[in-house]
Amino acid sequence: MSERLAPRVKGLSYGGDYNPEQWPESVWAEDVALMREAGVTVVSLGIFAWAWLEPADGRYEFDRLDRLMDILHAGGVAVDLATATASPPAWFSVAHPESLPVDPDGRTLTYGSRQAFCPSSPAYRRKALDLVERLAERYREHPALAMWHVHNEYACHNAHCYCEISADAFRAWLQARYTDLDGLNAAWGTAFWSQTYTDWAQVQPPRATVTSSNPTQLLDFRRFSSDAHLANFTAERDVLTRVSPGVPITTNLMAASCYALDYWQWARELPVISNDHYVLAEAPTPPAAQTAYAADATRGLAGGGSWLLMEHSTSAVNWQPRNLAKAPGALLRESLGHVARGSEGAMFFQWRASRAGSEKWHSAMLPHAGTASKVWREVVALGGALRRLAEVEGARVVAHVAILLDYPSGWAQEAPNQPSTDLGAFDEIKRWHAALWRAGIAADLVHPAADLSRYVAVLAPSLYLADDDAIANITDYTASGGTLIMGPYSGLVDRNDHLRTAPLPGAFHKLLGVRVEELFPLPEAASVALDDGSTAAVWTEQLSVTEATVLASYLDGPVAGEPAITRFGETWYLGTRLSDDALTALLASATGAPVTHRVPAQVEAVRRRHDGGNSYLFLLNHGDGPAVVDARGTDLLTGTAWTGPAEVPGRGVVVLREA
Repeated sequence: MSERLAPRVKGLSYGGDYNPEQWPESVWAEDVALMREAGVTVVSLGIFAWAWLEPADGRYEFDRLDRLMDILHAGGVAVDLATATASPPAWFSVAHPESLPVDPDGRTLTYGSRQAFCPSSPAYRRKALDLVERLAERYREHPALAMWHVHNEYACHNAHCYCEISADAFRAWLQARYTDLDGLNAAWGTAFWSQTYTDWAQVQPPRATVTSSNPTQLLDFRRFSSDAHLANFTAERDVLTRVSPGVPITTNLMAASCYALDYWQWARELPVISNDHYVLAEAPTPPAAQTAYAADATRGLAGGGSWLLMEHSTSAVNWQPRNLAKAPGALLRESLGHVARGSEGAMFFQWRASRAGSEKWHSAMLPHAGTASKVWREVVALGGALRRLAEVEGARVVAHVAILLDYPSGWAQEAPNQPSTDLGAFDEIKRWHAALWRAGIAADLVHPAADLSRYVAVLAPSLYLADDDAIANITDYTASGGTLIMGPYSGLVDRNDHLRTAPLPGAFHKLLGVRVEELFPLPEAASVALDDGSTAAVWTEQLSVTEATVLASYLDGPVAGEPAITRFGETWYLGTRLSDDALTALLASATGAPVTHRVPAQVEAVRRRHDGGNSYLFLLNHGDGPAVVDARGTDLLTGTAWTGPAEVPGRGVVVLREA
């Protein structure tokens, strides 16, 4: 990613969304002057500016954007220029009411917010591409242009649409996938409940019905919806590539919060991977662990390479139930937490806090309180820190453990009528990642069919659906001596969400050396004890051991005395959902992976390394008091030489160029 941004953005990128359409021109010069003071190097411009740029159908007004691009360039600020297609103007929705999204109950959702369009709408696609082409033609040679920013947070609000346009598009998608109705009926298992289709016109999206919909219909509709949004992205990307060749292109994903899209498919189409991440202030998972997951997931989408944090917050966000401000030091730690795990900079929503609209209480780089504020002081300090860390650009994170993540598998597992609503696929993947984070072990998030050969251990926390390619890949990995640790309820169904005919756990029963006789989910808030001293909740299974060794059994609960954790060679199976502490201890031991660096519990250690060059140890102290770490090198943030044990300040960060 960094090479694609050069030469217009040197070092690590720093800045945020800039929305000048909300402000009079009289503040633009002040904005740029303050950007220079803060060390801003790049801004994302015009993300929601469609109505500003095209106030009426076919009437384009670019004079103000021309002046702003010139002002930013003169101020040394590069531009990530948005296509502005994330929020159609009111005039468009009035002219094309058929473009408005429809919910499963058949209600048309009106305009007046953002993303109020059907992703399959031809009218939306046509007008969006018109705007994109005009922008590309006008600004392709502008010296401020560093990158194109397509749309914004695809599917954040309009992931699925159930209108007639979507129904027609869904049928066309299904015809391409299954060829004929016999194939569709077989894949969907329509013999159940007399759902068999005899004409393509009978097939529709999973709209509201009297009881639960066909699970494969639900799964395919989610696949189709992801593809529909992706088709909009690739259409805009292709216009930009044709009209403005050589300029990098991105769209901001939401790797830790949006599971409506199959991001593995998206990653293959994205020239530059970027991500938005907002800490959930009241979540049980610590903010640092949330940051680590978001960064590792995004790095996985980038194939282990560079990526860019496109949005996060300087302090509070507007959309959480309680708008909690960040404590002193959190802005720096969270920003550098992303940089430590591969981001080539830190960007925010937004530059100047809004005075009106739904996000007026969302924090910004330039807050309502102005420059005489904690936030502004920390924004300026972060700009200086990123400038001093410029040499880190391009260094890679080395991880020894892979965590498998498959979006269709999670969609299928979280459909209605599962054995337990408490066993969420994506939450469980995050929980296993957090366990590795607590243990100080670096991990990549990878697709089940990806190359696994470089990892000493592979974790499959939640792989309910496994297609044949994934099964073969995982089997080959274990045959070559790799360590596999698999969670419960895995390998049970095929790509169509049909139960595999082999003994449970389906695809992996031979690999694991166990057979599942019956699933025994637990009541809400119930827990069980294991004979190794650990505890578990949510889920148990009645296991029969065929070849595996029993490592722990249940002391109580519905399957008391039965195996809970087994091992067959280097393949481990957890037939239950261990407590956080027990899971951390098991993964730290069973993976055989080295910790990044020995540090106190309150300190997070992450390492980036240039191929054949310097390595950089990021030490992030999440505690209030200082912590002593034994390390050697030069702190890039202060210039201090470390020749042995030294202190990381409370709530502080040290970045060592290691000796």
